[in-house]
Amino acid sequence: MSYLNQPDYVRYVCNCGSLKPISKIYFCRYCWKIRCGYCVCHEVDSHYCPNCMENLPTSEVRLQKNKCSNCFECPCCFQTLSTRAGHVPLRVAPPEGEDAKDGKTTPKKVYYLSCSLCRWTSRDAGIPDQSVATGGWPEQENPHISRINALIDYHKILASIEKQKCEKKKYSLPKYHYTPITLFERTSFTSSRFGRSGLVRSYWSRQSEKPVRPLVVQPSPAIASTEVEELRAEIFTEQVDITKITTLEQRLRHPDVQAENVNELRPQHRQFFVKKSLRCRVCEHNLIKPDLCPHSIKFKVQLAAFYHVPEIRIITCEPLRPGRSSELLLKFYNPTPHQTQITLLPLDTPMTSVVTVVDEKEEVKQGDGQQGSESPNLLPSIVRQVPVTVETRPVKITANADLVLPHSPLILSRKDDAAEYDYSADTHNFQDDPKLVIWRKGNKAAIKLHLTPHENLEESENQSVIIGFVMQYGYVNTITTLEHKAPQKLDLRVKVYLTVGKIIGSA
Repeated sequence: MSYLNQPDYVRYVCNCGSLKPISKIYFCRYCWKIRCGYCVCHEVDSHYCPNCMENLPTSEVRLQKNKCSNCFECPCCFQTLSTRAGHVPLRVAPPEGEDAKDGKTTPKKVYYLSCSLCRWTSRDAGIPDQSVATGGWPEQENPHISRINALIDYHKILASIEKQKCEKKKYSLPKYHYTPITLFERTSFTSSRFGRSGLVRSYWSRQSEKPVRPLVVQPSPAIASTEVEELRAEIFTEQVDITKITTLEQRLRHPDVQAENVNELRPQHRQFFVKKSLRCRVCEHNLIKPDLCPHSIKFKVQLAAFYHVPEIRIITCEPLRPGRSSELLLKFYNPTPHQTQITLLPLDTPMTSVVTVVDEKEEVKQGDGQQGSESPNLLPSIVRQVPVTVETRPVKITANADLVLPHSPLILSRKDDAAEYDYSADTHNFQDDPKLVIWRKGNKAAIKLHLTPHENLEESENQSVIIGFVMQYGYVNTITTLEHKAPQKLDLRVKVYLTVGKIIGSA
């Protein structure tokens, strides 16, 4: 799996127009579309500490400021600190009448924090040792805590005032009025004093006579200052010891203090990690759903693209020269347990999909896959939220080489885990074109293509040769719905751009 972290030589075009490698996109089995990180909703499922694996609800995490109360991280190398035990001599006071020199010295067990990587200890920062191993370490106080608390209290008051106004609008009319009051009755002055409009007029007059609540006292606003402290005169003459000065990363880890010297650093509580699920913005189905247990690395739902979409890898390419044909070898990989057929089409091909409902009695074909892919939600339309879609971005990348596409399709066998160890079962009677398919094994096959870079290209380190095509592949949707209880065969299409190399030499 190391190739997933390599440069993005093969990129797939998402439904929103962004280009991503196959390791960073998802496939929605309900919309039959490719989704990237911008086309999904990120929902936090649980918070946990990566060291002690403590799992807390969201309310407690908010009270603890998203930090674990038991674990600390090193302020120098940001590794988890461990509790070490030590002994300190403790002198016992002698009983009355005896000489102080005869007093016994007993060792006392104390605990301190230590880093096993950079050997930093809490004793280096002057933090006193503790008598218990559970903690109780003194925390560094924020020098701006009074200002932060004043702002928090001020915004809490504003939030309560807005809440009271919203509740007041719901009960703005008297309780003894059961019929709605029209605008004419509210402003009428021709009715009798004791009539219905008179009661309404007297009620609104009383509402206007109520004293207005005084405004909340705002905290003093922050004032920008142009005065900067002058540098010390010794800074230009004294020798600088870099090991005693904090780095930029160490200062950003402590934005409230931003210590300049290493001995001023203090250990911080380790921040919680989150397990989040990804949901499709269009159909609101889960694409990624991890297990809530912090000890588990399994997923309840994992619709990553490299489990459903054929993967393309570049094997090799001949030296590229403007106007000259070069040979390109590509390898296709089928990750699904069903046989698929791949067809390479030009970039101007319309992105429509064909659906075939597989049944023992009949086969129904649909022109556009999006019509039958809408999975009805169990919630009514009033409760269900309106789908939020990302606007389609124009693809800024352009192909600067001509690619000769094959006329015959490529058939890939289904993925079989046992076939990777049993080579005797790898027997397929595919009638491949020898000019196209040069190698085949299991669910993998290599093809040979020819490309010609444009003649106006010049040799440069920043310019690369890019080709593109539309890959049409077969996909079997095994999800059953109320409309389609049988599996569906789909011919899906996706745009792919490949960066094959750079120009070497000239024509």
